[in-house]
Amino acid sequence: MSDDDFARRIEQHRRELRVHCYRMLGSYDEAEDLVQEVFLKAWRARAGFEGRSSLRSWLYRIATNVCLDALDGRKRRLLPDQANPNYVPGQSATALYTGPWLQPFPDVLREPVAPRTDEPEAAVVARETLELAFLAAMQHLPPRQRAAVILCDVLGWPARQTAEVLDGSVASVNSALQRARATLREHLPPGRSDWAPAAPPTEEDRKVLRLYLDAVERGDLDAVARLLAKDVRSTMPPFPEWFADRESVLAALAATWDASSPEYIGALRMIPTSANGQLAAASYRRPPGQQIFEPFGIGVLRVRDGLIIEVVAFHEPALFPAFGLPPILDR
Repeated sequence: MSDDDFARRIEQHRRELRVHCYRMLGSYDEAEDLVQEVFLKAWRARAGFEGRSSLRSWLYRIATNVCLDALDGRKRRLLPDQANPNYVPGQSATALYTGPWLQPFPDVLREPVAPRTDEPEAAVVARETLELAFLAAMQHLPPRQRAAVILCDVLGWPARQTAEVLDGSVASVNSALQRARATLREHLPPGRSDWAPAAPPTEEDRKVLRLYLDAVERGDLDAVARLLAKDVRSTMPPFPEWFADRESVLAALAATWDASSPEYIGALRMIPTSANGQLAAASYRRPPGQQIFEPFGIGVLRVRDGLIIEVVAFHEPALFPAFGLPPILDR
C-alpha cells in the first residue's frame, strides 16, 4: 500500500474514530485532538501494519489505547445533577463539584452504529451510545471497563478481540463487562429497560422545540412554563447548580429574564440544531449596545408526551463551528 493510499484509507475512518474517542472521554474537543494523535501514531507505525487484522480494527486498537493513556489520572466528566446529586437551590457553589463537564456532540458529525442482535442488554446499550444520560453514566466506569463496554456492547467486538486490544484475558474482559453493566444500571435514569430515546424525534417533538425557541426569544415565561413537564430537570454546565422541577426552573429564568427591559427585548436569537441524537437549540446573545448576535450556548432537550422533560444548556460558544452554525447573526 502506498503512503498516499494509506493516508486516504485512514482518513475514511475519521468520523467514527472521533465518535469512539468522544464516547471514551465525554469531550468533543479532546476527541478531536486525540484523533489527530491516532493518525500520527498510525502513520508512524504504517510499516508494521501487516494486514493480520482489518485497518479499521487496527485503528480502533490505537485509538482505544490513546484514550486510555489520556484518561490516566483524569477527573470524570459528568453533568451537574450527577456530580452534585444532593444539591439544593441556594447552596454555595464552593461546596459543589465544579467540573470538568461533559460536552455535547454535533449530530452532523455522528457516525451511526448498528446495534448487536445476539445479546438483548447489549443491543439496548448500542441504541443509546451518544445520549447524554448514557455518556454521563459511562463516566462512572473506570477507563478499562468503559473501553470494554464500548468495544463489546457498542461495536460488537467479541471478548477475544477486545482482550487483545486491552492486553488482557477473555475472562478479565467478561468480568469487566459484568461489573460495568451493573454500574450503568445504577446511574442510568429510572425505567432503564423501557427507555428508548434513540428513536428519531417526531414532528410533534419538533413542534415543541419550535414553540420553545419562540418563547425563549420573546422571554415569555408563561409560554415556557406551558412547555415544561412538572418534573423537568435543567442543568447548565459550567455552572454546578441544577434544578429538578418546573417551579425551580422558572424561578431561575425569572431571575435573569426581564422582558420589559429595553436591553433584554430582542436580545436573544435561537436556531434549531441537534446533538447526541437529541433535539437541541443554539442560542445567540446580543451584547448591550451591539447590533450583532454572538454565540452563547447549546441546549440539548428531551421531549416526552409533548412536554420538555430535560434541558442541558451547555455554555459552549466555541463548539458552534463544529455544529455547522453561523459565527454571528446580524438580525
